[in-house]
Amino acid sequence: MREVKSARRVAIVFSGGPAPAANAVIAAVTTSFLEAGIEVLGIFHGYTNLQEYDPVHHPIVESEHYRILAPTDIRGLRNSRGIIIGTARVNPGATIKTPADLLDPEKTERLARIHHALSDLEVDALISIGGDDTLKTANFFYEYQRHHVLEKDRIRVVHLPKTIDNDYRGIDFTFGFFTAVDVMAKELLNLRADCIATSSYFIVETMGRKAGWLSYGVAIAGEASMVLSTEDVRDDLAIEETHVDPITGESTTELRLSVTALVDRIVDVMLERERRDQFYGTVVLAEGLAELLPDNSVVRMPRDEHGHIRLSAFDLAKVVSDRVQTRYEERTGRRKKVRHIQLGYESRCAPPHAFDVMLGSQLGIGAYRALIEEGLDGHMVSVSGQLQLHYVEFSRLINPQTLHTEVRLIESGSDFHRLARFLEAQTGRWFAWSPGRRREPEIEKPPK
Repeated sequence: MREVKSARRVAIVFSGGPAPAANAVIAAVTTSFLEAGIEVLGIFHGYTNLQEYDPVHHPIVESEHYRILAPTDIRGLRNSRGIIIGTARVNPGATIKTPADLLDPEKTERLARIHHALSDLEVDALISIGGDDTLKTANFFYEYQRHHVLEKDRIRVVHLPKTIDNDYRGIDFTFGFFTAVDVMAKELLNLRADCIATSSYFIVETMGRKAGWLSYGVAIAGEASMVLSTEDVRDDLAIEETHVDPITGESTTELRLSVTALVDRIVDVMLERERRDQFYGTVVLAEGLAELLPDNSVVRMPRDEHGHIRLSAFDLAKVVSDRVQTRYEERTGRRKKVRHIQLGYESRCAPPHAFDVMLGSQLGIGAYRALIEEGLDGHMVSVSGQLQLHYVEFSRLINPQTLHTEVRLIESGSDFHRLARFLEAQTGRWFAWSPGRRREPEIEKPPK
């Protein structure tokens, strides 16, 4: 063990959407530091007040903007719902687009306010908990201090990864993922029973903006007839869209989702299942497919603080279900009830799964060990295998040119991908898809 690096007071900031086991993380962080005689501040609602800090006009007030966490605050907290210190989606690094922006006092003003606020609170280290955008903010704050703050005055920062989407590089699974899968899979099983009883279909949209881990997990555990996510937009599901830069005149080509092909693929599955005397089914779609729609479909969609489309405001499941119902009737001359539902929000503050509690607790303890035992700064806490702790430098997770994080996608042909496709096959789903034609079902062998 390395020599313990002194600290008197640390602060916790939770940012982004809620996730089950958030309180397990906060409880473990707090317990670890309090046992070492180090004070812990829980900052309310993410960076909302820190980024607007002004000692005269917008001071940070105890009980209104933060609380000093005590042992009584965390007793029995580990398995509780919600987030004891709240959260928010504000983006202090919204004006930073390039590495050069980190040198600009105007573009880093909010980061300067955060540093000023934490310094005035006599905080020695910041524990950031959140998704990939929160990791970007943690890195911005770390880099801001490297360029603008004397080493003796810097506030060390360690990040704990959080997202029910499970699309983080640098860690195998993120806390909250298994709870979210479990909650939505049980809902999907209820919908499946409804479909069996009524000889109908449900198009189910799940959370999962950039990758399909959540939708695939829900489909596997919830016995879906079909699942599609952003990784599946290729071959016949993809169309090319060309963009011309109005300044340089350079053109780029991107793959977009063909809704027509998607609808026909779902109808193909329905017809194949009917040939197997299965007149019902559920289809799971990742919400992130909406971001791959052609530009004319998304240009007016509302966006959040980080520039992302507010996917909950665009009901992809409804759009697809309406078209599937129409297309089925066109191809068969028969009517078929196809309904739709969005799943996700009900899972974010569900009682945490035991594994998520264990994972979240280990990450919380990892924050203490990273800062105090290892003396680290600018690192993310990670676990692998049997909850073995290790620490990943921000520089390994952030693209140095774009300052963006890189999403971990489901790799086509990976064992996890093959598992989902194999289980679909057992419900009569699997076709050897190729652009422009359909072939007889081909059932692949179980993954070894």
